[in-house]
Amino acid sequence: MIRNYIKIAWRNLKRNKLFSLINILGLSLGISTCFIIMLYVQDELSYDKFHENATNIVRIVFRADINGGKINESVTMAPVAQTLKNDFPEVNDATRLLDYGHPKISYKNIVFKDLRLAFADPNIFDIFTLPMIEGNPETALLEPHTVVITQSTAKKYFGAENAIGKTILLTADDDQPYQVTGVIKDIPSNSHFHFDLFGSMTGFADAKSDSWMYGGFHTYLLLKPGSEIKKMEARFPEMVRKYMGPQIQQQMGLSLEQFTTKGNRLGFALQPLTDIHLNAFTTTEFESGGNKMYVYIFGGIALFMVVVACVNFVNLSTANASKRAKEIGIRKVVGSDKLQLVKQFLSESIFITCLSLFIAFVWIQLALPIFNNIAAKDLSFDAKPIFAFIGLGMLVGIVAGIYPAFYLSSFKPIAVLKGKPTTRFKNFNLRSRLVVFQFTISVVLIIGTIVVYQQMKYIQNKDLGFDKEQLLTIPNSYALGRNEQVFKQQLLQDSRIVNATASWYKPAGPSHYNNALAYAQGNDKNVVNGVDYHVDEDYIPTMGMHILSGRNFSKDFATDSTAIILNETATQAFGWNASTAIGKTIIRQNSAKGDHVPFRVIAVVKNFNFKSLHETISPLYMTLHPEGGLIFKIKTTDVAGLLSTMKEHWDSYQTEEPFTYAFMDDLFTKAYTAEQKTSVILHIFAVLTILVACLGLFGLATHTAEQRTKEIGIRKVLGASAIRVTQMLVNDFLKPILIASVIAFPVAWWAMNSWLENFAYRIDLAWWMFALASGVAFTIAILTICTQAFRAASANPVDSLRDE
Repeated sequence: MIRNYIKIAWRNLKRNKLFSLINILGLSLGISTCFIIMLYVQDELSYDKFHENATNIVRIVFRADINGGKINESVTMAPVAQTLKNDFPEVNDATRLLDYGHPKISYKNIVFKDLRLAFADPNIFDIFTLPMIEGNPETALLEPHTVVITQSTAKKYFGAENAIGKTILLTADDDQPYQVTGVIKDIPSNSHFHFDLFGSMTGFADAKSDSWMYGGFHTYLLLKPGSEIKKMEARFPEMVRKYMGPQIQQQMGLSLEQFTTKGNRLGFALQPLTDIHLNAFTTTEFESGGNKMYVYIFGGIALFMVVVACVNFVNLSTANASKRAKEIGIRKVVGSDKLQLVKQFLSESIFITCLSLFIAFVWIQLALPIFNNIAAKDLSFDAKPIFAFIGLGMLVGIVAGIYPAFYLSSFKPIAVLKGKPTTRFKNFNLRSRLVVFQFTISVVLIIGTIVVYQQMKYIQNKDLGFDKEQLLTIPNSYALGRNEQVFKQQLLQDSRIVNATASWYKPAGPSHYNNALAYAQGNDKNVVNGVDYHVDEDYIPTMGMHILSGRNFSKDFATDSTAIILNETATQAFGWNASTAIGKTIIRQNSAKGDHVPFRVIAVVKNFNFKSLHETISPLYMTLHPEGGLIFKIKTTDVAGLLSTMKEHWDSYQTEEPFTYAFMDDLFTKAYTAEQKTSVILHIFAVLTILVACLGLFGLATHTAEQRTKEIGIRKVLGASAIRVTQMLVNDFLKPILIASVIAFPVAWWAMNSWLENFAYRIDLAWWMFALASGVAFTIAILTICTQAFRAASANPVDSLRDE
């Protein structure tokens, strides 16, 4: 019987090649797109779940609002971990990580600079599941100057040699030798942190600090099962009063109550480990995270694609029903019951799905590397998801085939053998509603694509308050030591270099951000939280910034060592304007020169975006303290030649550090990588959505033409032209497409307005974006309908009326 079903299915495919091809391609496209998105969504939702205690691990974050300056950090103070362990019975254990970046590490005269180091408490392996291949996890980091490395790092350093007991030198720690005491498996890609080395925090001076005012430690808690986070957080204010209050009194000269009554806020919150990746909302994350909204959007698109694939199958199958009506009637007359016919049509549906699965498998293999490149993922289609893939295909085959099977098997044999129509077409039936659904999603995605593109264009063209073009940075120039200034002066002799400055602080890309507290002299009750930039005399002119009032730092003024330049936001926070601020004195509660140091305001610089455009411009303090890197303003078309010259000068100092550089505009662009990826993926999905929707529309147009074949023949005999008949058929689809646009507009407005709320600086949603999206969808839909309608209208009316 099954063999007979397959034979009939194959004959039917050969007889209706066009319909079969569209069915197979539509299903394969829907299945492959859906499955790739499912792999992406599953990967995004799997972050940090590989830890055995994942459901009981939380991270503590620090939040504050000081005179309007918001602090939202994933780092806390050194004593927080032990305090929580001692004072909160829900805490089983606590551990800390201290990100040390990419320091220079050497082994036997071989220097490595691309490895990432973190210092960790010895109990890190009790909380996180980081399987140790060699060494004892209980003792690996108990002693100072010990280090645990990953498997790939061990291979890179030591090849086939045993890594345990080997000694490496940490140059950033005065060439301090560190002994390798353990090797762990490489950290999975779906982790919110990736380090190549974990150094022991034992003996680390800052880790023993009792200060609740400064911190840089990522603190994780292992809670007892069943612990309630909200109840723990409700007791945090008491912890702040007990431990932080006295230090605020000592540092600021006012009680915690006085501090908070002015609208300031200090506190902590707990964040589940498995929520970190999709809720990476702090300014001090180890790595950029994902976005929960994008997961919802892409998950919805995956569902939509597979639903539309099924809808298209239904439309095309029912549109082709009239061609099989007599076959069904004859089968029923010779004894086939409804159940047998349902089995036959379901078998045909599953057979078509199997063919679609094969094509979808090929498409996935071709598309997955491209998608991985766009989304910066490492998704693979291996043995594990293959069963889900087959299961998805079979489910699609059954769901898509159920309605056509029952629909076709329900034909009355006498009626169809007499040539009566199998169904009556209505202007707004179920298929029209499905068209509305399809094109509603299509219009929403087109609007989303337009909005994302316009926002990214706005970001690229926005006046940032500094000139990011042709700014070249050398971030590791500190390796030159005393020769850094000599190197700078040598390059300034080159006519291709306009200016240069020595500063690690950049308004784009990786930079230092530190919380700086200050108040105007005589007004210690108004503490302003800002960001401290350490710069030299050439920073402002090199960056192309604009001084609104006052003067720049100058070597001619010895007192500039305690001078300060404010941005407009800081000036306003102190209650001044650009002109009245000059000459005022502010007291820096914490600075490179110590605590409670007076600084004299010598200038106000125009606001510039030194953080992401997701955030508003906060108060900024510039102090004269050159350090950590060089930035060059260049003016040349011979960039390659200039870089070659710079490298020659660099190599002449034999620093053992590679010559590395980056362009500021590239760093700025990379800051919005997630948005750019989303834009590209949305473009792709929008095109695929329209393509699948048009396949469904093609099916509905075909169905309509089939139902009205004789009507079209009669109209043509009575003198109607092909264009007039085409117009008649097209008019039937105008209403559902227009309704789709009306439904899509508020949905798209809400969705894109929610997305734009993530940006402090954003475009406004304009009417033309909605009109353009609707016009694009409408035009594509009409062209799709016209191809089939004109074909039907151009047919010979004699063929249509032959059976009458």
